[in-house]
Amino acid sequence: MTLNIAIAGAGGRMGRMLISAVAESELCTLSGALEYDGSPLVGQDAGLLVGNDTSGILVSAERADAFSGADVIIDFTLPAATLDNMPAARDIGAAVVLGTTGHTDAQEEVILGFAETVPMIWAANYSLGVNLLLNLVERASAALPMNFDIDILEMHHREKVDAPSGTALVMGKAAAAGRGQDFDAVKTLSREGQTGKRPSGEIGFATLRGGTVPGEHVVVFAGDDERIEIGHRAGDRQIFARGAVQAAAWLAGKDPALYTMNDVLGLND
Repeated sequence: MTLNIAIAGAGGRMGRMLISAVAESELCTLSGALEYDGSPLVGQDAGLLVGNDTSGILVSAERADAFSGADVIIDFTLPAATLDNMPAARDIGAAVVLGTTGHTDAQEEVILGFAETVPMIWAANYSLGVNLLLNLVERASAALPMNFDIDILEMHHREKVDAPSGTALVMGKAAAAGRGQDFDAVKTLSREGQTGKRPSGEIGFATLRGGTVPGEHVVVFAGDDERIEIGHRAGDRQIFARGAVQAAAWLAGKDPALYTMNDVLGLND
């Protein structure tokens, strides 16, 4: 049985990559493509957006049209748009793979509430390698003593508007979870000037922006006279789209709940 996937944010950078990833997959087919009302892409064929042959799927600004018949909706949009997409997914019985980041705490709470009625995966990064890395970071943090200081260095392209990246923050949360720490209590998102001695248990961040770098993350565990570095470098953003499509294939038919990429990769077994 072929899986029907609708893409919210189809005209964006990730949206176009998702269209390509769905076209490449033997497991699924594109059933709908959503863009914001007023987008110049509305009415265009989704296949032509990525240089493929016509797909027969026209970009729509209407959720009822774009989501009709979808088994899974992949959402890479904006926080406010996600709040509108979730009830639409619930109403048609579709699962959701959510890649949008940057929500406020209040928005996150609303979205997480939909997990009671919608099968959902919400990840800051859908690269299979990054998600394996998150698992390793939590395990390393749990295994190493507290005199190993933890810092996370990330670099992205010059167009990225948020810092630290959502993926870097999730890595920090994985490190904190390994130590049983409250992440918000130990995080230091940047350093400048006379910072004083490093607090025990601090998890620090450093951010680089430049060029066309798709994404690089390195978690540093710095102990006395030794240092461990665990990292991931993305060579092409298409890896994120392929991972999201793989997550969608795994999620289809699951019961309503909030799942993680650990579930997709079998790391919770």
